[in-house]
This record gives sequence, C-alpha cells and structure tokens, in this order.
Amino acid sequence: MPSLSAIARRHSDLDDRDIAWLQLLQADWQIIADLAFADLVLWVPDRDEAGFWVAGQVRPTTGPTAYVDDITGTFAPLGRRPLVEAAFELGRVMREGATEWRDDVPVRVEAIPVRHRGRVIAVMSRTTSLLGVRTPSRLEISYLQTASDLGAMIAAGLFPEAGQRSDHADSPRVGDGFLRVDAAGRVVYASPNALSVYRRLGLAGDLTGHRLADLTRELVPPRRRPDEETLSVVLGARASRDTELGGAGGQDGVSLIVRSIPLRDPKGEHTGGLILLRDVTDLRRRDRELVTKDATIREIHHRVKNNLQTVAALLRLQARRIGSPEATSALEEAVRRVGSIAIVHETLSQAVEETVAFDEIADRLARLVTDVGAATASVLVRREGEFGELSSEQATPLAMVVMELMQNAAEHAFTAPEEGAPPPEAPVGQIVLTAQRRGAILEVSITDDGRGLPEDFDLETSSSLGLSIVRTLVESELGGHLVLGRAADGGTRAELTLPLE
Repeated sequence: MPSLSAIARRHSDLDDRDIAWLQLLQADWQIIADLAFADLVLWVPDRDEAGFWVAGQVRPTTGPTAYVDDITGTFAPLGRRPLVEAAFELGRVMREGATEWRDDVPVRVEAIPVRHRGRVIAVMSRTTSLLGVRTPSRLEISYLQTASDLGAMIAAGLFPEAGQRSDHADSPRVGDGFLRVDAAGRVVYASPNALSVYRRLGLAGDLTGHRLADLTRELVPPRRRPDEETLSVVLGARASRDTELGGAGGQDGVSLIVRSIPLRDPKGEHTGGLILLRDVTDLRRRDRELVTKDATIREIHHRVKNNLQTVAALLRLQARRIGSPEATSALEEAVRRVGSIAIVHETLSQAVEETVAFDEIADRLARLVTDVGAATASVLVRREGEFGELSSEQATPLAMVVMELMQNAAEHAFTAPEEGAPPPEAPVGQIVLTAQRRGAILEVSITDDGRGLPEDFDLETSSSLGLSIVRTLVESELGGHLVLGRAADGGTRAELTLPLE
C-alpha cells in the first residue's frame, strides 16, 4: 500500500512542509477516529484539479467501521465526493443532512478542511456508521464533543500542534483512560478507566472538580514524577506532550503514561484539553524482569569465561611440568582451544543481545595466532570482508573452527627457524581470513601462501585431531560444509559454507 508522502508527491502539488503537516496529523488521527467512533479518510487534491486522491485511512477501535475495503491510493473524480469538494473550496466543515448508504450500511459523513499556513491543503472526511444507533452515554458525548473540537482546530490550522511528539511506543489510547480538563486544569469529565487508574494511585473520591496537577502531586511522591514544569504543562494540557509517572511503593508501585492534547477555540485561545492515561505497571515490571534476566545472562557468560581461563591456566601449568614434548604440545593445543571459547563468552558478557559481532572475535583470534606462531615462524594474519552479527550458538563453534584452521596454517604451512636461531625480521608468510555473506549463507575461507598440502592428503582419511574437530563442528554443530585443498598460488585453502540462522 503506498504511503501518504508517495501519493502526495506523485499526484498533488503539495510541498514538503505541507506533506510533513499531514504526516503529523496522521500520527495522531487514531485518537480522533476513536473519539468520533468514525472512519477517517484523508483526501489530497489532484495537481490537475481533476478530483481527489485518498492519501490515508484509519478505522476506529471504539466502534464499527463504515469501510469494508481499504481505499488508500484510490482516486475520486470531480462530482464523486461533493462534500469533500465543498469543504476544500469553502474552507469550512461540511456535514450531510441526509443519511448516506455505503456497503449496505447507513452512515453519516462530515468533511473537515485541513488548513496549513493559512490555506486548505487537504480534506479529512469523517464517516460514522449508524448501525445500532442508541442514546449516547455521558462518556460517548464527551468523546464526540472532543472529536468535534479537534475537527474545528484542524479546520482552523491549530491541530496538529507542531512540537514535541510522543516517543513512547506504548502511548495511551482513548480507551485506556480519558480525561477532559478546562482552561484552569480542572477535571470536567473522567472516564471510568481513568478513574480506576487514579484509584490505583490512592485516590479515594472522584476526579471531577480537582486540579489534576495538584491532585497528582499529592498522590505521587516527587522521586516518581517528572519535574514540576513538565507535570504542570502535561496535566494542565498546556502543550501536546507526554510523560511517565508512578505512585508510591517502590518497584511494586503504579506506573502510568500521561498524554495531553490542548484544545483551543478558533482564535487560538486555550480552552482546556484532552488527557489520556495508560496504566503500564505490568509492562514496567516485565521490563525490569527482562533487564534482570539480561544482566544474569551476561554474568553467567562472564563467569564461564573466568572458569575457562582458569582451566586454560591449569592446563598451561601442567604442560610446563610434563617432560614429554608431545604431551606438552597436546596440552598447549588444548589451551588454545579453550581460549578461543573463552573469547566468545567474554564478548557475550559485554553484549546486550545474545548475538555477537564476530569480526571482533576473528580479529582477536588472528592476534592470538600471530603471537603464538611467533615461536615457530613469523606469520602475518589479516582479515578481509565481514562476518557481521552471529548468534551465540554459532559463534562458539565457529570461533574454534577458525582458530584451529589458522593455527594449523601457522604451525605447518611455513618453515620454522632452526633451533636457537633468532626469529626472522620479516614475516615468512601470511594467512588471509575472508568472510562474506550471500543472503542466508556465510562463506568463510582461510588461505595461506605456505608449502601446501602433501600430494596424498585426503581430508576423509586424515588422522589429525585438529581437522577431526573442525569437521565435526562444521558439519554437526554449524550444519555447514568444509573443503580443504590447494590454493591457487600453491598454498592451502580451507573453505567453509555455513547457513545463517
């Protein structure tokens, strides 16, 4: 479905400021639809003056819809929507006297001109289904009166109010809690849901007649409410803003989001406002639980890393006490493998999500190979391409695989200096670690420019423990494929093809 800006730019002469104004209106028009129990449709004029295009549509959550199908992006030639045309030409709210039938549903239609910078730039039609019409309750009368006031402000160019927008993803809706206050900030009407919210804050009586800001100061301790200026502005409906506050009781206290929309007369004088409330106590409790859970998971990763480092230290100590060179070498290999796992857990202990930026891990593994390899041959290790974000389930086995393959290259691909000889001044070779994502596939290669594999090498029959570990991890843990063979320049090239989760 095309967006408002796409339709307006393609079919109308509205400029960027006009489109931005309509987007501000669209951001808040669910509130108007719910207050009016009506469908809202935004009409923008065709640049050739041949009719109007539907740039947006919203249905009420408080009542039945008058539109079965979506009509956004459709065109109405001149003569098809006379009420919309009259509102656009005359610049005032137009109402139909007779009931109109649409999709076998009786409806009442109202057309409201949308004014910006002193001129009408669009029309918002308000279509109310008349199915099941009955005598409205006081709540419904308050809703409808507020919707009419907002419609008059739209026609006068006073709504939406340019300024601070709601940045709460859980911003309150009309049904969560509705308050109407006068110019002095006194409550003239409170919906049952709004009254229930304040009862949870500790209110014993009724809300009507109270100055909302003063009452809230009595019920909410200073540490759980915003600064005094914000409290007065929002609860007095002096500006279109929202804030969050809570009652007493520490972590178990009530939390609510308050949203205010000022109401003004055609001259722009402040006459009162609409205030919406939403009790978000359960949401905030769940947020705290998630934060606690995330902190616990990070602490577990931190402790696993510490334990692995302790294991590595014990293995290293044992290797120094063994007289057999083969046993020492085996223990040192185990130390490196444990260390590669510890690096993953260290990264996870610092991450907010259960994913890791594997490029950082790959670079640390490369430095580790360079440092350890200096004892046998000076090797340069570099990375090309990016691994990106990987899940912890993939990162741990992949780290072991990459470490094992790079370490094998550093140990076996290059000629080691003679015993007692000083280390070479320049690297005797290089290892290139390459990563590339292709859709849902991660391709990794480790290439060296060393002596290459023996002529009779066969990965299937190789007795190398390191290669056996690599094959098992790639095929069983990562669900991927490993190919090991000669590189184009005569060295060795290991290629991994891994599916991404």
